[in-house]
Amino acid sequence: MADGLMDKAKGALDKATGNAKEAAGDARDDKGQQAEGKLDQATGTGRDTLGDAKDQAGNLQDRLKKD
Repeated sequence: MADGLMDKAKGALDKATGNAKEAAGDARDDKGQQAEGKLDQATGTGRDTLGDAKDQAGNLQDRLKKD
């Protein structure tokens, strides 16, 4: 489960960084920075999803070991 937690933490950081970059791009009307921010946010969502999958796999392994 620790692996999933690390992915979720990295995902949250990517999302926060992406939000900041997108906001800065909006303020300066910088389309490149806006796009970079959106990409970082999407990367964060992907890492978060990966963390969830790792957690679910770990939970399934634990249940199978009990049976």
